[in-house]
Amino acid sequence: MPTTTVLDRFRLDGKVAIVTGASSGLGVAFGKALAEAGADLVLAARRADRLEHTRALVEERGRRALTVTADVARPEDAQAVVDAAVAEFGHVDVLVNNAGKGTAVPASRETPEQFREVIDINLNGSYWMAQACGRVMKPGSAIINVASVVALTSGGLPQAA
Repeated sequence: MPTTTVLDRFRLDGKVAIVTGASSGLGVAFGKALAEAGADLVLAARRADRLEHTRALVEERGRRALTVTADVARPEDAQAVVDAAVAEFGHVDVLVNNAGKGTAVPASRETPEQFREVIDINLNGSYWMAQACGRVMKPGSAIINVASVVALTSGGLPQAA
């Protein structure tokens, strides 16, 4: 009888995953891990030049990667990411809502623009991406919303938003 490992149960062969905020930090790590599990990737971020590094890491793992420059705070950009995924791969199975931003500004000095930018990316951007993906995802698909520990505690940093 063949032995099935825990890692075998988490294989993503034939799946397509979108990772937002894929130009740095956790987004790069998620891209690498999903590729190692067998998924093809759509990598989205505002910094197009840094997406190429993540694409190379995915392709080194034998998977296909599409990069899309997008600001998830804009509903039309979120939709463009999903449209590009469907055009290239035919479907979307996993969304990792990872794009996020923080500020180190005390609430007493934070401008409305600074506050809105954090909320637009961290909250609204996750919503726009989930909405766009939800239109095309089939039953059994997954949306993973990543949050920073800063959402629960400031860690001593002034991060009101």
